[in-house]
Amino acid sequence: MPVSLCTIAPAEADIRLDRWFHRHYPNLTQGALQKMLRTGQIRLDGARVEANARLKPGQQLRIPPMPAEASKPPSARPVSDRDAAALERMVIYRDASVIAIDKPQGLPVQGGPGIIRHVDGMLDALRFGYEERPRLVHRLDKDTSGVLILCRTAAAASRLAAAFRGRDAEKTYWAVVIGRPHPLEGRIDLPLAKLGGQRGERVAGVADGEGTRAVTLYRVVDSAQRQAAMLELRPLTGRTHQLRVHCAEALRCPIMGDGKYGGQAAHLEGFGNTLHLHARALRLPHPEGGMLELAAPLPAHMKETFGLLGFDRPKTPPCRHLR
Repeated sequence: MPVSLCTIAPAEADIRLDRWFHRHYPNLTQGALQKMLRTGQIRLDGARVEANARLKPGQQLRIPPMPAEASKPPSARPVSDRDAAALERMVIYRDASVIAIDKPQGLPVQGGPGIIRHVDGMLDALRFGYEERPRLVHRLDKDTSGVLILCRTAAAASRLAAAFRGRDAEKTYWAVVIGRPHPLEGRIDLPLAKLGGQRGERVAGVADGEGTRAVTLYRVVDSAQRQAAMLELRPLTGRTHQLRVHCAEALRCPIMGDGKYGGQAAHLEGFGNTLHLHARALRLPHPEGGMLELAAPLPAHMKETFGLLGFDRPKTPPCRHLR
């Protein structure tokens, strides 16, 4: 089999290179992939590339000859009735082009080493009569709850992927942080760089010019004196762990339960160690015109924390398509 060139599709924007290969060559081992990367057999736009590189639409990926068995799909793992029912209960909005779910905290969006149960692996349960399987167009961290949007057709996926790339998607997160930021509202402009490590992907704030720009708007909505605060966060960029690092490093107020970036300072006595970060709302152009407004209610652990700290719990607005 000869060397081939593949153009990255809009629907595959921002996924990691190694995940792209696992999606298209599911039987290719991680060791074999790393060897091809290390020896320069795999190239992106003519240059050597790392496994964790994020892909962009239109990039040219050089693919060396692959073993015949590499592209054979693995035996499909059927979605259990229990998982299918659970996923259907997560649906907060559905029309002919998109489906939105309220992803629970702790459920990964995609698979990886040691991850068997994840949203991407259960999407057959959300066909609702369509031949096409729903597609992911953005992601949330495993431990972040809230609005996750899926596309029901390739055309819809292409349009929404463009909306996320062009920053036309307005994302609102809620977080409970330890301490109270000062000033009470502002703009965080702290570049981020990815670090190596054996415990999974990790990023850190770096000096301007040394990392990838990351910008977040924040506002203190409520506070329990100086003990803790409820923040509204609006990321203007979409970097890995951006909100978690910006809260911990720029505001010096780590998100409650975020031991990865806040250490012991992220834990408050009498409260659980679950991450308190919720993708509350998403507003973006609908693939068929107009605007789509989505919102997800607080997860149970954040409701409990709001109650204990005396924070107001605003009602969740309806999900709707504004034409």
